[in-house]
Amino acid sequence: MRRRYWLLTLALIAPMAFAGAHPAQRFSGQDDADPALRKKIGDDFASALLVAKDNYAGQTDLEKLTTASINGMLHTLDPHSSYFDRKAWEEFQNEQLSRYSGIGSFINQRNGKVFIISPFQGTPAWRGDVRYGDQIIGIDGKSTEGWTSRQVSDKLIGPEGTQVTVKFLRLGTPQPIERKFGRESVPLNSISNYAMVGNGVGYINLDRAWQTTTAQEMQRAVEDLQKQGLTSLILDLRKNGGGLVEQAKKVANMFLYRGQKIVSLRGRPGVFPTRESVAERTNPEEFPLVLLIDRGTASASEIVAGALQDHDRAVIVGENSFGKGLVQNVFPLSDGSGMILTAGHFYTPSGRLIQRDYANRSFYDYYLKRGDQGPAQHTEQKHTDSGRPVYGGGGIDPDVAVKISAREFELQRVWIDPVFEFARYLVAGQIPGFSEFKVDHTADHNHRLGQNDYLINDKILGAFKDFLREHKDIKADVARIDKDAEWLKIQIRYEVVTSAYGLDVARQVLLADDAQFQRGLAELPRAKAQMDDIRKLRASSRGGDARRN
Repeated sequence: MRRRYWLLTLALIAPMAFAGAHPAQRFSGQDDADPALRKKIGDDFASALLVAKDNYAGQTDLEKLTTASINGMLHTLDPHSSYFDRKAWEEFQNEQLSRYSGIGSFINQRNGKVFIISPFQGTPAWRGDVRYGDQIIGIDGKSTEGWTSRQVSDKLIGPEGTQVTVKFLRLGTPQPIERKFGRESVPLNSISNYAMVGNGVGYINLDRAWQTTTAQEMQRAVEDLQKQGLTSLILDLRKNGGGLVEQAKKVANMFLYRGQKIVSLRGRPGVFPTRESVAERTNPEEFPLVLLIDRGTASASEIVAGALQDHDRAVIVGENSFGKGLVQNVFPLSDGSGMILTAGHFYTPSGRLIQRDYANRSFYDYYLKRGDQGPAQHTEQKHTDSGRPVYGGGGIDPDVAVKISAREFELQRVWIDPVFEFARYLVAGQIPGFSEFKVDHTADHNHRLGQNDYLINDKILGAFKDFLREHKDIKADVARIDKDAEWLKIQIRYEVVTSAYGLDVARQVLLADDAQFQRGLAELPRAKAQMDDIRKLRASSRGGDARRN
């Protein structure tokens, strides 16, 4: 799937009504485009392609050259304007509709092989008894040895109604398992999981793209959590790279009072008229709210973070966000491909433009935030409703900064593959003495995780040591297991819960060792105090109005 790349390149899509011919058709039919300009563009481009085709030392792919050429042109404008060939454009449109067509499973590459991590509930893979740890060794009669997870994914995804045959290796099963699947439309929810995490605190992980169903998902999640006793909420927008602006506005609208500004969109006069969005609810949700953000929080997510911060409606915890204040419009082209083009900027309610500087730096330096001066490139100071200073020019600064330690990344690098391999054997019943960890069914995604589900103790760590000593092919430093014991217990539990209950439920396991989430819990009293202040100010304002009448 190309989702992460798309979110980085487009990040914020705004709808726009066009009068007359669609602008994308200007060079695809009879129109008023300058014939001389069109001929020069066509002749120069075709000449360059033909010279490359006829003279390059290796093989040339004209379609790839064309795509790269158009993207090269667009990236001279800004890093977010992009072109998609026909296949990529079709996939992009499907993802905007919160769906794709395939067998319905999350796969990943571990130890140089591609495995099923979790089939999605109700999909062909789930109904076909595909399980965590199944190694994909063949697709449609072709061996997948040496393939990357991207190559496997491209073969599993296809037109709805078509069939694909997949061969698996499963621990404890002597012969390969072969399944024929009919590809189906698979929903891609924006909210990966939500749950009560104790003491009236709800948690919603909105880490996927802002798509056509996002606001509905958010409303349903909040209502479900309220039935379970929700009195305060942690909304997790980490790693959410953006999407549809309308959905971001609807989610912000859930927490703001009627008349409060959400966002302003400003662009080229006559092409992208300025528009301002304000909240419309007279009775918004008033529970205390903490928002988690990080370097991957971008665009549509920054609209929500900026609006809630400027109105003092949420306490923002985590790291400085990505800093994308550009808005793109969508342009389908006549050959089935498409283009997104930056048409404007968005501003938070206080008037901040949070776009980071991308001039005089490479495409990759910009996306990786290499060369940024300090934690943020502040260019202007504004103020929240209560008078707190906030800044533009470098993303959204959290109210409470909590960085992920370098040790966390190092632990992931060292242990992710060995832990996965051990967990495969554990849930397959191949680790003697731990039959209670065997999972012999497809994942039950509707399970509500309990505190005592699949707890990992020192005996399991001892079995992990023995496993690594026995499997010399797995590169791991057994001597450091004791030092990393607490982290390893959580990570092994995460893998086992993924097998039993699916990836989305398992993500709750990681919250126990999540420094940003834990700080978010600690900041809920501050969020409550802010909400109490807002209520008092509104009550005072209404009283004053009544006296004046």
